[in-house]
Amino acid sequence: MSKKSARPKRNILRQYSSQVLDGPERAPSRAMLYAVGYREKDFTKPQIGVASTWSMVTPCNMHIDVLAREAVGGANAAGGKAVIFNTITISDGISMGTEGMKYSLVSREVIAESIETVVGCEGFDGFVAIGGCDKNMPGCMLAISRLNRPAVFVYGGTILPGCLNGRNLDVVSVFEAVGQHAAKKIDDKELQKIESCAIPGAGSCGGMYTANTMASAIEAMGMSLPNSSAQAAVSAHKKTDARDAGAAVVNLLKRGILPSDIITRESFENAITMIIALGGSTNAVLHLLAMAHAANVKLDINDFTKIGRRVPVLADLKPSGKYLMSELVAIGGIVPMMKELLSAGLLHGDCLTVTGKTLKQNLAPFKPYPKGQQIIRPLNNPVKKESHLVILHGNLAPGGAVAKISGKEGEKFRGKARVFDSEEAALTAILKGVIKKGDVIVIRYEGPRGGPGMREMLGPTSAVMGKGLGKEVALITDGRFSGGTHGFVVGHITPEAFDGGPLAVVKTGDTIEIDAVKHRLTIEVPAAELKRRKAKWKKPAPRYRRGVLAKFGAMATSASTGAVTDSGL
Repeated sequence: MSKKSARPKRNILRQYSSQVLDGPERAPSRAMLYAVGYREKDFTKPQIGVASTWSMVTPCNMHIDVLAREAVGGANAAGGKAVIFNTITISDGISMGTEGMKYSLVSREVIAESIETVVGCEGFDGFVAIGGCDKNMPGCMLAISRLNRPAVFVYGGTILPGCLNGRNLDVVSVFEAVGQHAAKKIDDKELQKIESCAIPGAGSCGGMYTANTMASAIEAMGMSLPNSSAQAAVSAHKKTDARDAGAAVVNLLKRGILPSDIITRESFENAITMIIALGGSTNAVLHLLAMAHAANVKLDINDFTKIGRRVPVLADLKPSGKYLMSELVAIGGIVPMMKELLSAGLLHGDCLTVTGKTLKQNLAPFKPYPKGQQIIRPLNNPVKKESHLVILHGNLAPGGAVAKISGKEGEKFRGKARVFDSEEAALTAILKGVIKKGDVIVIRYEGPRGGPGMREMLGPTSAVMGKGLGKEVALITDGRFSGGTHGFVVGHITPEAFDGGPLAVVKTGDTIEIDAVKHRLTIEVPAAELKRRKAKWKKPAPRYRRGVLAKFGAMATSASTGAVTDSGL
């Protein structure tokens, strides 16, 4: 018998692991795995990776080791052999407003690449990816699309609110308290009380901020199990969700269902619809564009405008609204709203999901919201008739920009520019009272390439709100915003200042107009004058020349294309 014919036939459930583990020549590979707890029978099972973002760096991820072990149990019980491996996470909330925040968006790419590296190297046939914070969630999804092996995403879950004198608190409460403190509305003692009880334990930030936004989007796409996005981090439901995800990956393997069967143009439209209906974060625009790039799905920044014209905002959730995610969880999560949107023809019900069923089939068993609830409005009485995510163009943003317009701050703003070349400079001016009613704060050189890393401007926007200027001042930037940001804000301006975009030549005193009705961001300076200024402008030297920030700054595309680092390779 020839050596070739002596090799075992490749099992369709073990398309990748058989290359690593099967046959006499793979004995050294098997030998190493005995050392980590394998038994002989484990080598014949589908190999399931469990990508854990556990870390004590942040409360968002401090419990994910527990969920990873649940996922292992689910996969093993379904006939697989599961192995946990870790990737990194960082904390936006801790690093916000510092030089360290430049690593935030960069971490999305590092996470994606590390998961891709481990799954590809170890020959896992499928995997579970568990994320609990802003960047590790899209990072997991980038890896899922790149690898295109059966996979399920698990959201770590939302935090419960803190409480002070009967008032619910979260991390944004602390950022806004900083502005209140600067305005002498609260003293040192009150600030310390707020900071000490706002974050009571494990879980992602508790409003419809970026983590909860992305979890909802991923569920709407069909890449997590039904109701996965609306569960408390520390709960029996979340443990069950993780265990079921492990079993679901084995089921996907048996049925031959790949992420590319689930992640389609229609599923992205479902995700955008959910983000709008929930009043979600501007970061979702950036991440969905990056995810579409990884999935080879055609998605354009202007698709958010097209979908936004027909989808209303229904959720009265923080930061612009009243309620926390934990309160939405208590009335049934996002699934009842998805059923309403499906009935209204606003979702594609025939999209396949990780259950092996369609979205419509998944939603069928769920009941409507309880009568009298105030968190999710009916379609005939929305919070806002059209999307709060407004894509702007104009002579200040030829490549596009993203505004978050809840309607409460109005739909137009016209004022004089106050220009700053960094977030820190702007925050100092706000806290010192330099910014006045009618000003348009301009923060530039904070884009993906110029920052580098496209920091979130939660410090300045929260300081504006804490100062009581939320309706009196606008803020525009080539950086981005935390999901906790509210007020009259425009980010993701492209081309960014570092690349010579018009933002680079704005001067203090120039008149700027934001028009969310006409979708325009304009500077009232003649084209000839802008051209003269541009001729005198000199591109600044990169702030970093070595290391991960330098790599990101050199490779990242514009925000309007997702700020991805693997374009055109």
